Amino acid sequence: MAAPIALDTQRPVGHARRMVAFLHELDLATLPGPTEKARWCLLDALGCALLGAQQPWGQIISAEVLSDGSQGVSRILGRSEKVAPSQAALCNGTAMHGFELDDLLSEAVIHPGTVIVPAVLAAAEAVNASGLDVLRGILAGYEATARISLALGMQPSQRGFHKTSVVGPVAGALAAGVTMRLPLDQLLNAVGLACSCASGVKNFAAGQAGMVKRMHAGRAAEAAVRMAMLARRGFTAPPAAIDGQFGLLDAFSADTAQPARLDAQMGASWAIDDIWVKVFPICGWIQGVVQLLLAIRAQHGIAANDVAKVVVATSAFAVKYNGNTHITDTMDAQYSIPYCVAVALGGDPNDPQEFNLPAIADPARAAIAGRVSLEVDAVADSVYPRQFACRVEVHLHDGAVHRAETRDAHGTPGDPCSVDEQIDKFTRLARLSGCKVDAGEVVDVVRRLESFDSVQALMRLL
Repeated sequence: MAAPIALDTQRPVGHARRMVAFLHELDLATLPGPTEKARWCLLDALGCALLGAQQPWGQIISAEVLSDGSQGVSRILGRSEKVAPSQAALCNGTAMHGFELDDLLSEAVIHPGTVIVPAVLAAAEAVNASGLDVLRGILAGYEATARISLALGMQPSQRGFHKTSVVGPVAGALAAGVTMRLPLDQLLNAVGLACSCASGVKNFAAGQAGMVKRMHAGRAAEAAVRMAMLARRGFTAPPAAIDGQFGLLDAFSADTAQPARLDAQMGASWAIDDIWVKVFPICGWIQGVVQLLLAIRAQHGIAANDVAKVVVATSAFAVKYNGNTHITDTMDAQYSIPYCVAVALGGDPNDPQEFNLPAIADPARAAIAGRVSLEVDAVADSVYPRQFACRVEVHLHDGAVHRAETRDAHGTPGDPCSVDEQIDKFTRLARLSGCKVDAGEVVDVVRRLESFDSVQALMRLL
């Protein structure tokens, strides 16, 4: 038998290891503010999941998972069946990312909840974790999501990678491991293993999007849970898989990576305080545009047929990637500034039906979208991606022009949604889903989650 390999205890501890070790030791008793944010991020994700599970992509994923007849301990939200933890994470992550309503971290340009929450819930059911451990896992996962994304920088996105599905497996594995209370060495292995699961290209942003983006979050959550489970069984990983040679940062960002952002000022502030709760089921870049147009429409009593032209000025990124006028499916519509302008001026952007095929095929809506022109705004470009500024001009046939601008759409950290608004959003999405869920009871349990010894107090309601 070969002699055991000695560990190099003299090697410097890297930024990633310090981040993981810090998050492994989280004590929520000292963090009342971030803990409250974690609670309502959980509720927001649950509402997104209930609606997303009823969409075609949510139903297809669940049907595929259930087709082999296997059973497990983790619940598919909105259904009675239980499956293996990683399979539940796949279904629930796809559902949460399923209708462009899930939360964002704006500066990091990434969706945290749609990976972290399904990974945490599936892992929690696997070990019958407490409500407190669910909140710990969510807070740790959001923090890791932001820090890894900021360390990667913008190069992966510019090269065509979807950062939610690149960062998601790694941050999700950390979140799942914290929820499961893995020892530090196993948590480090879970994170290291998950680095080899990072993937996902943004071809969906080039038109004819299909369903693949919905699945990116589900696949990330699935990998996260699987890697945490493997680490728990003793499967090992390279110790520097995030910030070492040929690690995650090196592979995706090379010389532009900023590994020091992984552990800079740990505990001085919390990523979850920077969360953006979406108001409408559209791309985050377009939220402010729609809000401004709705306000102009209401204030001046404008009808869609009154509009001769609409000018939208925003960041160069949004002008380049969100100007599509050839709308063929739901995701195309949700990512198109011209289409969303048409909905804001002639429909109800809160209604999911406005983004389904019958509405997309309406020639009157296409006509309004055709009157929209885009231009780059210097202010919006200078503050992107920390803020998503925009301005709009609505030119009417009678010669009147109405203008408005914002740097902070409602729901962003600069103009956050209240807790009551988040509860209202969950209640509305639960109703729209058609699932037999007592929204009031779910809200009550989420409000008192840390008092429950088992996550089942919540999951049995869903």
